[in-house]
Amino acid sequence: MKKLAVTFLWIITALLIFIPVADVFAQDESTRLLREPTISEDHIVFVYANDLWITDRDGGEARRLTSGKGGETQPHFSPDGSKIAFTAQYDGNTDVYVISAEGGQAKRLTWHPGDDKVTGWTPNGEKVLFISGRKGHPTQETTFYTVSLDGELPQKHKIPRAAAGAFSNDGTHIAYQPVSLSDSEWRNYRGGQAKPIWVVNLETNNLQRTPRVNKERHINPIWLDDKVYFLSERDYTMNIWSYDPQTDQSEQQTFHSQFDVKNLDASGETIVYEQGGYIYELNPETGNHKKIEIHVKGDMTQARPRWVDVQPTQLDNASLSPTGERALFQYRGEVISVPKEKGSWRNLTKSSGVANRYPAWSPDGQKVAWFSDKSGEYQLYVSDQKGLEKPRKIDLPEPTFFYEPKWSPDGEYIAYTDTHFRLWYVNTKTGNATHIDTDSYAHPNRTLHPKWSPDSKWIAYSKRLTSQYHVIKVYNVETGKRYQITDGMADSIDPVWDESGKYIYFLSSTDFGLNTGWLDMSSYDMSTTRGLYVAILDDDTESPFLPESDEEPAPENGNDENGNADTADEEPEVTIDPGGIKDRIVAADIPQKNYTGLIKGPEGHVFYEENVPDQPGITLHRYNIEDRKSEAFLSPIQVATVSHDRKNLLYRSGETWGIVSTVGGPQNPGDGKIDVNGIRIRVEPEKEWHQIFREGWRFQRDFLYVDNVHGAPWQKIYDWYSPWVDHIHHRSDLSYLIDILGGEVSVGHSFNFGGDYPEVDEVSIGLLGADLERANGRYRINKIYTDENWNPDLHAPLAQPGIDIQEGDYILAVNGQELEAPTNPFSLFEGTADRNTILTINDEPSMEGAKEVSVKPIANEGELRTRNWVESNRRKVDEMSDGRLAYVWLPNTAQAGYNAFNRYYFAQQHKDGIVVDERNNGGGSAADYMIDVMDRELLGYFNSKTGDKFPPFTTPMAGLWGPKVMVINESAGSGGDLLPYMFRQKEIGPLIGTRTWGGLVGIWDTPQFIDGGGMTAPRGGFFNTEGEWDVEGEGVSPDIQVIQRPNSIIEGNDPQLQRAVKEALNLLENQNVELEKEPEPPVLWKRAEETEGWN
Repeated sequence: MKKLAVTFLWIITALLIFIPVADVFAQDESTRLLREPTISEDHIVFVYANDLWITDRDGGEARRLTSGKGGETQPHFSPDGSKIAFTAQYDGNTDVYVISAEGGQAKRLTWHPGDDKVTGWTPNGEKVLFISGRKGHPTQETTFYTVSLDGELPQKHKIPRAAAGAFSNDGTHIAYQPVSLSDSEWRNYRGGQAKPIWVVNLETNNLQRTPRVNKERHINPIWLDDKVYFLSERDYTMNIWSYDPQTDQSEQQTFHSQFDVKNLDASGETIVYEQGGYIYELNPETGNHKKIEIHVKGDMTQARPRWVDVQPTQLDNASLSPTGERALFQYRGEVISVPKEKGSWRNLTKSSGVANRYPAWSPDGQKVAWFSDKSGEYQLYVSDQKGLEKPRKIDLPEPTFFYEPKWSPDGEYIAYTDTHFRLWYVNTKTGNATHIDTDSYAHPNRTLHPKWSPDSKWIAYSKRLTSQYHVIKVYNVETGKRYQITDGMADSIDPVWDESGKYIYFLSSTDFGLNTGWLDMSSYDMSTTRGLYVAILDDDTESPFLPESDEEPAPENGNDENGNADTADEEPEVTIDPGGIKDRIVAADIPQKNYTGLIKGPEGHVFYEENVPDQPGITLHRYNIEDRKSEAFLSPIQVATVSHDRKNLLYRSGETWGIVSTVGGPQNPGDGKIDVNGIRIRVEPEKEWHQIFREGWRFQRDFLYVDNVHGAPWQKIYDWYSPWVDHIHHRSDLSYLIDILGGEVSVGHSFNFGGDYPEVDEVSIGLLGADLERANGRYRINKIYTDENWNPDLHAPLAQPGIDIQEGDYILAVNGQELEAPTNPFSLFEGTADRNTILTINDEPSMEGAKEVSVKPIANEGELRTRNWVESNRRKVDEMSDGRLAYVWLPNTAQAGYNAFNRYYFAQQHKDGIVVDERNNGGGSAADYMIDVMDRELLGYFNSKTGDKFPPFTTPMAGLWGPKVMVINESAGSGGDLLPYMFRQKEIGPLIGTRTWGGLVGIWDTPQFIDGGGMTAPRGGFFNTEGEWDVEGEGVSPDIQVIQRPNSIIEGNDPQLQRAVKEALNLLENQNVELEKEPEPPVLWKRAEETEGWN
């Protein structure tokens, strides 16, 4: 029996030897997160871990096709299946490449600093079809280009605007997605960018659109036989639908309900698509679909643990030990301790994949506290200063994200704030937490910032009132009572206790005014100045600023002035008399400037920070209350914090960290420099990816502007997607999954960005600000773009005075390297951006008689093309209206839009009316300023005694009084949604064009991920005066819908702009405002008829 058992065990062992180890544990588990599949007769190619992989048509083991340092994505088989075109970053730019289906070296086909993204092939397989914005401008951001396999100059297709698409098999039609999606994973989106698929007959340019029933979006079209297949979320999950252009009928092909269908491709009679992280095949004839079992195995280097060098500027949330001997920092979820002089840096946490944040020294220097999410939710950890002991964990109420742990001087308590703008303190011995106060608004600038009194009995903080002004408040730990120190008639921030406990210093502004409207454009150019103030806490304490007189001092006897024993060495006891304290606030004698914060100093001293214009950092000043003098202490710096004993200050200036004394003379950057070079931490990416995924899930749960996560079953959503994390082997896979997770919230502005990607060396490609065309075996300049007028920041390389190059000239060589077709001309401009470059130019395609001209190419010509579009529109409007209408384009509602409005609106305020073009408005602020100006009414005049005395000055003096129309489109969003909404609410004029994006929520305040990436969770949502959520997810609809049909655009029209001019001229017939002429001079002098001295 024993022999039989041994034999049986041997047989099992022998079998296991022949089974790959990975398959022992996951024999039936397919690899997940397979993306962007493309299919040929024999193979399937897909993206995994940012590389291309190929497998047999029926699945099985995949082999790697590419292994570039950057990303290789968007693969598309050629019609014959022999080649794959794809998008890659091999050489630093995002360009088009092609590779044999057998493998080998990829060939580069495009050279351009902009992104070129593959979307298919021409039907004959001779050219690759790709999307690019290289010649784009607002309303036509990207479109189709084709490039031959020789890599010659790509040719722009006549379709004016496109984001993705494909030719029909016979090449007579093209089906495409007309606009890019600003937030591609936004579920259940019904705003302006939710478009049908456009199908254009390439002979007649006639347009057909796929039918819709509830404003759902249709994306990613492909052709199979004579039908278009695309993705639609008509039933609130993305599924495959078909459209027959002959019958104008659509039909649903797949019926998935849990996970969206993502990408699809077709070959023969089969469609492959991505769904739930897997690849499926579909037979449209039978309706049958099945998952293709694919296993990916390989050396996933980006998932391997590695050591990372820490740069000085990456160290964050600095804390100085009580006597200034060591500094604490946070980096990538680790807590780092660095000595002032002696010893070595140490990693106190050594826990890659855990977010350890906000380290803080205890007052005795023996302990360190921080917040850690090791358990899956943030807890307060307390450990020894060397990181040798197991940390003590304190569970805090209502787990969420926590900020700013501040130890009380006696070490008994830690104050902190949380996601929801609540102020707490916790007893470090019992773990009991007490809620102190809650701020009035979820404001982008968190300002509670708790500060402990020297005797540990009080907490001072700044609270925002409903007026949006701040007041200084104090809380007594023993009694639980709160007192307001300031009266709210000035904006008071950042309280700091004097070491004596007699005073609280703070900053206050009386010109804060319109800056309460932090989201409003009307707060632009409204500077805030602040003064330094001192609150005298005890009614028996004299003002430190009483008149002074030199007198002989009384003899010293060891007693104070009242005869009591001197207790200077004892801990101060803080006494606050709330009654009349608002009358015991005095101002320090320093000029009011843009002071931004205070830092504690030695007794009788306080540091204050000044934001100095055009300086890369702040200036730190020190104020001496006894001498009533201020001096610049250290400048410029980015960070400063003071030790518990107030004798040492830790700062960062650029890449230098230093510790200096707070007493003595002023310091300079570099003084007291500490060694932060050589810090390295071990990163385990797979652990980080699990933590980041859960952190992103928590961000949406805790930071979203409403508490119900828009009704999403959030724990179930976590359970759905968390298994995918095990299949991540590259940061791009995590970004993809985080994006999907955010999309489940069904909200706009749910973006993710950044993170630890492999560093790709970028090679600059110079641009000439010109359009080129192939002619006579060479390349000819077809159009030269100028910097127009009054644009000092623009540089048009070929339009500078003295550059003797004309439209129609040929570029024959670049830096001596001859240029002939089919060589891609941009390939000769690698490394030339912002460098003197010699062009060989001739007006004939011959070297004979050619001249050499030195130019300086630019890295990006987008602004040149945009400015050309703006000025062309302005001239068109002027021409179409016979000079009666003004034109202004608003790129956004941020600073650039504010500048554009002021520049163009008032320069044309003499016109009779105006067309306001907010198409492609990228948002920013709430443009109340623009609305206020456009809504102004003419109230009167002041005469102007010059010339013929016309026109008079108007009241208000600045304004355009005639009719106004606004042009909108689907690429105007956020602040670009709110602007037309307000325009309509104020009944300023009609809206013309197409529905806006529909992304009217605000994003701020979400912390970074530990690897430097980020994810937004919208913090503010818009609702109207009727108490209803509005605009978000829907957009603002036009009063007059005008679609930019391709046939009209191809003919050189801009239907939306032309209709806007027409409507404005119609309005002028009834709403034209003609200024009044100056009346006859008044006769105001009066006397009696018989007045002495009359004759």
